[in-house]
Amino acid sequence: MANNICHKFPPLVFSLFLLSLKITSASTPLGHRLQCIDKERHALLHFKENVHQDPYGRLSTWTREQEATNDCCNWEGVTCNNQTGHVTTLYLHYAQLQGKISPSLLNLSYLNHLDLSLNDFHGTIPMSIASLTKLRYLGLSFNSFHGTIPPEIGNITNLQHLSLGGCTIENLDWLSRLSHLEVLDMSGTSLAKASNWVNVIQSLQKLSDLYLTECDLSQVTHPYSSYVNSSPSSSITHLYLGDNNLNSSMYHWLFQLTSNRLVHLDLSGNNLDGIPRYLGSLCGLTSLYFINNTAAFRFSDFLCNLSGCISVALQTLNAGYNQFTGSLPDNIQQFTSLVSLHLSNNMLNGTISEKVWDLPKLQELDVSSNSLKGAISENIGKSNLWYLDLSNNSIEGFPSEPHMPNHSYIESISLRSCKLGPGFLKWIQTLKNLTSLDIANAGISDAIPVKFWNMWPSQLHGLDLSSNNITGKVTDLLSNFDSGYSNINLSSNNFYGSIEHVSSSLFQLDLSRNKFYGEISFLCQIVDGKVLSLDLSQNSFTGKIPDCLWHFKELGVLNLGQNNLSGKIPSSVEYLINLEALYLYNNNLSGELPLSLKSCTRLTFLELKGNKFSGHVPDWIGEKLSGLYVLSLTSNYFVGSIPLQLCHLVNLQILDLSMNNLNGTIPSCFNNLTAMVQGGFSPYQNVHHVYFYTENNQTTLGVFYENIDYVDYEMMKWQGSVREFRNTLGMVKSIDLSCNNLTGRVPDELTNLHELIALNLSMNALHGEIPSKIGLMKSLLQLDLSRNKLSGRMPTSMSEMTSLDYLDVSCNELSGRIPLSTQLQSFEPSRYTKNKGLCGPPLTKYCPGDKELEIPRAVGQSEGGGEGVDELERWFYIGGSTGFATGFWIACGTLLVNRRGRNAFFHYFNCMKDWVYVKVMVFDLKW
Repeated sequence: MANNICHKFPPLVFSLFLLSLKITSASTPLGHRLQCIDKERHALLHFKENVHQDPYGRLSTWTREQEATNDCCNWEGVTCNNQTGHVTTLYLHYAQLQGKISPSLLNLSYLNHLDLSLNDFHGTIPMSIASLTKLRYLGLSFNSFHGTIPPEIGNITNLQHLSLGGCTIENLDWLSRLSHLEVLDMSGTSLAKASNWVNVIQSLQKLSDLYLTECDLSQVTHPYSSYVNSSPSSSITHLYLGDNNLNSSMYHWLFQLTSNRLVHLDLSGNNLDGIPRYLGSLCGLTSLYFINNTAAFRFSDFLCNLSGCISVALQTLNAGYNQFTGSLPDNIQQFTSLVSLHLSNNMLNGTISEKVWDLPKLQELDVSSNSLKGAISENIGKSNLWYLDLSNNSIEGFPSEPHMPNHSYIESISLRSCKLGPGFLKWIQTLKNLTSLDIANAGISDAIPVKFWNMWPSQLHGLDLSSNNITGKVTDLLSNFDSGYSNINLSSNNFYGSIEHVSSSLFQLDLSRNKFYGEISFLCQIVDGKVLSLDLSQNSFTGKIPDCLWHFKELGVLNLGQNNLSGKIPSSVEYLINLEALYLYNNNLSGELPLSLKSCTRLTFLELKGNKFSGHVPDWIGEKLSGLYVLSLTSNYFVGSIPLQLCHLVNLQILDLSMNNLNGTIPSCFNNLTAMVQGGFSPYQNVHHVYFYTENNQTTLGVFYENIDYVDYEMMKWQGSVREFRNTLGMVKSIDLSCNNLTGRVPDELTNLHELIALNLSMNALHGEIPSKIGLMKSLLQLDLSRNKLSGRMPTSMSEMTSLDYLDVSCNELSGRIPLSTQLQSFEPSRYTKNKGLCGPPLTKYCPGDKELEIPRAVGQSEGGGEGVDELERWFYIGGSTGFATGFWIACGTLLVNRRGRNAFFHYFNCMKDWVYVKVMVFDLKW
């Protein structure tokens, strides 16, 4: 063919032709490259067919269209070789795909990188993967695989990174064939039967990173053989052995996996009671994680065993959530390279050594949630710390207000729940580099300095002054918080003023339980859409809810309760697609609930009580808001019947429709409210986790994650008074339909709600008998059926309701004997009154057939009916009459003679009269 070309083209033209071919081929990677191979394209499509769920749409670009633009090399997660068109990388890490791994992957014979970790693939790991012999990276961890890991994976001899998890292994010999392996992650894989795993790991000469978290290592009978070398020569630099329930007997085989090459060691989540001395001689170890070990021992002893050459190399020591005792001792000064020291949530009960502040490289110190005591050292300002957390200790303020050096490096300081009060900490204003300040619940009772708000313009991103008694005017100070991830909490103080300006990029804003006033139109200034939690409750804000909620697409909690807001819920509420909790209680909001609210499909908590909402209770609440566990519409003007769609709310634990104008019958399908039928509860169901991160070049982690837990609360009528449920809200399962116009019978199906603890159907027009099986509701603590038209007998099964501590069946048409039980006879007679036919204890009315009450004999009549008088009885009446007359005239005489006492008595009487009048009028207006 070359000869034919030479005959057709002159030499110069032929040279130019070859040059153009060379240029074209050289430009292929940058411009037009080959499309993927059809065989591999079909293999990928077959892989997609075995995926049942793709919530993020990661495979949405994988289609069968034959268009030129539909090149599988352009599909998400797929990378091809620019010159050959073969698929070389399939990266679907953390796509939450669900299904099985198709054997069609075998046709991707040029694949060198396969990562399917953090999905929900189930079944067994297919053996066909072992045929992908060009693989260098294989990631299958954190899926739902079962069975054993196929030993054929040992045939992929080019593997450098292997990540498996969620299966079991009986023999690890196949692993020794992977001589190029550098990273091995078997976290979550049971090695309980792999007795020789230490020997196998030692045979991998290039292994640097080993992850064996949650591998049942404590169950391995013989983790190494007797011929293991006594002098370790491991190549491992990063070793993770957390959450294996290991005790200190593991240190004899750990010795074989350590050497001076070891840089990072994680022993967290075990039962270790100390550190062996040989770890102190690991001169290369710079990072040690010893979190959440259960045994108690002194922290000073722990440091002594690390006093070898590691003391000058160690940079990070994280030993939080242990049971360390004692103080933070002087021998900490030996660790001259320490950059980060975290000892939170221990049992440290002494003082903090002054030597801590002399550590030349220390930048992060966290000793929060201990029992440390003493005053805050004046030497803090001389250290190089940028992060300091002393919160939740018995630490007090400075002995005297020091002058902190203006060059202090401190950027983040937390003194939450320390004993700092009562004066405000004026020395904080000298920390010119401050970006985060937390002095919540510190006993401060003082006015905040006006210049405080202007100290860190566009720099402070975290401020928590909550739960103190700080006063001061706040207007546009919040505009200073412009760092892009601001978290501001001023709740539970005495701040006041109208808010005019706020930062446009807040993550959290909590101004609740203060004295703020004015309109809340400032919310429209938050335009970056990053705010996750917003609480303005229990203030005096007025006006309408601004119709600019499209800025809050990431909002998880919105609390505007207990203010003076008016108008309707704005239609822009439909943009709150991530909203989980909505509080609008005790305002003057009106109108019907907008259809746009049904777009908030992630709602779990909806509190609208104490407003002027009207219309019917919407059907779509039960159809669209299926995740609700609290629905409170009490004290509004809703009319019509209770929609049957509410029975679809299987997670509902609290339903309050009381004090409305509802009519019709109680739906018998309420027994479909599964959460009220089944036992158990989640103590964290009422906690909304809000996560965000901040970056800081100085932190040892690079990225600093922060977590804000917003805990739901509900004000409920409990035993005749209003009580707040917060931490125990997850235990409450209640239905309150009182003060409506409901008619019909009490459905028998209600008795299937075995886990209900409170049922209030009072002040309706219900008739018929109390369900005979009501005694099956053994968890009921409160039952109120008063002020209805119920008739018939009280069911004998009620004697089995041993948990009742509040019962009211008064003002009905009940009859017959009150069943006998320890509980039912313990209530006051008033709980049964105005039922003409009820009899028996605790009422004084005897039932037919019982012994009649004795009629008292007339004074002066003898027992035999004669004319004689019993002397004892006569003197009883004489003494009683004399005592009454004497007491009466002493009291009245005092009021007549003593003008001061008379004024005090009638003043009290008038106050009581006014108090009763106000209460009656408020109730009447509300009704």
